[in-house]
Amino acid sequence: MKFGVFDHLDDAGAPLGALYADRLQFAEALDRGGFHAYHLAEHHGTPLGMAASPGIFLSALAQRTRTLRFGPMVYLLPFYHPLRLIEEVCMLDQMSGGRFELGVGRGVSPFETANYSLDFAQTQAMYHEAFQVLLKGLDTEELNFEGKFYRFSKVPMLLHPVQRPHPPLWYGVSIPENADWPAQNDINVISLAPPQAVRPIFDRYRSVRCGLSKPDSTLYGVGRHVVVAETDAKALDIARRAYPKWRASFFWLFEHHGAAPRVGALYPNTFEEVHALGTAVAGSPETVRNFIRADSETTGANYFAPWFAFGDMTLPEILQSVDLFAREVMPALR
Repeated sequence: MKFGVFDHLDDAGAPLGALYADRLQFAEALDRGGFHAYHLAEHHGTPLGMAASPGIFLSALAQRTRTLRFGPMVYLLPFYHPLRLIEEVCMLDQMSGGRFELGVGRGVSPFETANYSLDFAQTQAMYHEAFQVLLKGLDTEELNFEGKFYRFSKVPMLLHPVQRPHPPLWYGVSIPENADWPAQNDINVISLAPPQAVRPIFDRYRSVRCGLSKPDSTLYGVGRHVVVAETDAKALDIARRAYPKWRASFFWLFEHHGAAPRVGALYPNTFEEVHALGTAVAGSPETVRNFIRADSETTGANYFAPWFAFGDMTLPEILQSVDLFAREVMPALR
């Protein structure tokens, strides 16, 4: 099993500059701890995601780390002009010496989509077309493409990534039917669903790859809220305080429009309820080890991406989780 980290970079109630500075220290700790990758969400106009331009934050992270891989989870492809994104991916991969991980997606919030003057009914088709342009542009000297939304003729591609033909790809999955496309295209996946719902997704993902005689070389992982402290009681105190702040950020934009998110049931009112769903844990290193063992047995995941930083957690609380996890959890499970 490999270990990464997922981060919304949500509003912690601190000044924005301090939030970014703390998260960069967080990334440095992940680098020292031997984590595989840092995955950063992209959101707009909501306290759930304060890294509205992931590439800017990740460029700073690239200079503050040495071995940690990193990337968006995910770039919202319809929100970008493909040429602009191709150049950004190349720059980030070059600036990090080939450590970039390329997460791609459509964007799930109709409100964020509308704020960018995009038609939510068309963004799925835009996404798939933009994905084709992105991969083609990363691995060619001259871009030619004719589609419904994007057209390019003899565009010189002067920037190239270190990792050829392109950096490793990532995609979020929530239902088994969505596992076919990433499995067919060698794309790593992460699911945030409860363990019992994840197993059918990963079984289908592996089955598709097996049917195509593809090697079992991709990562299929889960994201979970995780707090580690010296004792269960100390960890629970932090989680009970921090989770409602994160949840308020998650629901904020939808409530602003008098609506509710489609996946709202995954995030009930209290941390205890999330723990009962199997998507969160707060405890000592032993408690967390046991949780991950049970989770991986149920889901079949080979990648575990905890959310160590969420809500109003302080930097010392976050760094304590990272340190204990790296020293007392990861070695026992690798």
